[in-house]
Amino acid sequence: MAQFDVIVAGVGAMGSQACWHLARRGQRVLGLDRYDIPNAMGSSHGVNRIIRLAYFEHPSYVPVLQRAYALWRETERLAGEQLLYITGSLDIGPKGSPVITGSLESCRQHALSHELLSASDTNARFPGYRLPDDFVAVHQPDGGFVASERAIVAAAKLAMDAGAILRAREAIRSFEVLPRGGGVQVRTDRDVYQARRLVLATGAWIGEYVPALKPIAVPERQTLGWFRPKRPEHFQLGAFPVSNVKSEAGHFYQFPVWSVPGFKIGLYHHLGERGPADELSREPNANDEEALRRGLRSFFPDADGDVLALRTCLFTNTPDEHFIIDHLPGAPEVIVASPCSGHGFKFASAIGEILADLATDRAPSFDLSLFRISRFALKSADDRI
Repeated sequence: MAQFDVIVAGVGAMGSQACWHLARRGQRVLGLDRYDIPNAMGSSHGVNRIIRLAYFEHPSYVPVLQRAYALWRETERLAGEQLLYITGSLDIGPKGSPVITGSLESCRQHALSHELLSASDTNARFPGYRLPDDFVAVHQPDGGFVASERAIVAAAKLAMDAGAILRAREAIRSFEVLPRGGGVQVRTDRDVYQARRLVLATGAWIGEYVPALKPIAVPERQTLGWFRPKRPEHFQLGAFPVSNVKSEAGHFYQFPVWSVPGFKIGLYHHLGERGPADELSREPNANDEEALRRGLRSFFPDADGDVLALRTCLFTNTPDEHFIIDHLPGAPEVIVASPCSGHGFKFASAIGEILADLATDRAPSFDLSLFRISRFALKSADDRI
């Protein structure tokens, strides 16, 4: 039976970074993914993902984000390609709405440079926007995006260069915590392995490995769209910042044109389609397109041109939409890594380091109390496969 220090289940955004951080510390690491490395079945494909510091979700995220920025820079330096692009970011909503007050609070607590812009100021500075008069925007200059698919490739290569073994198309079928501190035994559809620690970074499939999490970490179908702008100059890199617009029409998020044709837009909670990961449709349809066009018509009419691409992905949402990063209750050998509620990719570089700390009995540098499993009524560690 092959022996490892740490087995990482899921070599996506979090798992690939965990494999790299563990391997660079000299750990014997096995990374397993049920699909390809990378793949378009999970949460991190679709060319790029937003990164932003003015975090309206909670100020506690900001120190982790600051570390993530530094680690993305290190990842791209070692990989030899740019992964992090700075565009500035806008958090947009009605005056006094939670997205505005939360963004401002994070900026104030962590002394982040920012501006509060009126709708007219925003529309004038960034002509791709058409915000209604009662909206405002928090502009933070450090926001941007990470080339998500390339970032996974980079981390996987760095992990292998550091000695990690990565294997695609090998799904974990079961795991067992061995008695008397014997670690964890993992059974796949190909072999049986043993390790001191197991990191479960399986995203939308986390409930298959910890059934008690099924009602807590719920997969949701999302669709991303790329549309041909009618005024391309307003949506180019350098002219258009990444942004979140929270409104009665929905919570839309946007990117400048980059890498592939078209202006990219998504909608959190999209059509509200939830269920087991393998039962959610991966094929975009006309309803998906119409949901995204609602955002274009409302706020970006000059981008409401021909559809150029639609792609589905999966978010995995907790009830409070905060992450889960913790040891499994009653089984410290098993670390549950981050059902991220659709906003986790930007943190992956830092979460990989945090997971390496947890798997090697080091105290992470951050307050992780917001992400504890204990905030939910999780059953015992025995409630798993």
